[in-house]
Amino acid sequence: MMMNEALSPPNHDHARCVEDALEAAEAVCARRGARLTPTRKRVLELIWREHKPVGAYDLLHLLQQERRGAAPPTVYRALEFLQEQGLIHRIEFLNAYLGCDDPENPHVGHFLVCRVCGNAIELADERIEGTISESAQSLGFAAEQSMVEIKGVCADCQKA
Repeated sequence: MMMNEALSPPNHDHARCVEDALEAAEAVCARRGARLTPTRKRVLELIWREHKPVGAYDLLHLLQQERRGAAPPTVYRALEFLQEQGLIHRIEFLNAYLGCDDPENPHVGHFLVCRVCGNAIELADERIEGTISESAQSLGFAAEQSMVEIKGVCADCQKA
């Protein structure tokens, strides 16, 4: 399950979490012969900065604070690469991106998305994909990819 700040344990070492994500990304890219450029790595780091989905223009704004020449194509190319490598997921409902905490195992993410605070929790449950595939096959449909986004209200927002 993907963690976010609201749901992470009190002793969560976020700096270590980000370092681990970047090290995993470097290892995955090296094994695949994919080039994790400094810009791609920085975009990934900005995504992991919080355990909360972040939009492309928010990423652009953050990148422009560091690099004056950063333009939308720079961010979109980096996001495309990171998605292709399985290092991030795109949350359609929010039009935002979230770091994947299991890039070694290619998968499509399934998410619980809080409509109040925008936090997203990745469900790492193969039964979801299995049920979707079985249902599709029973209808003669060859499913190639699925993404489930369940919108609702997280526990923290329900308490508030």
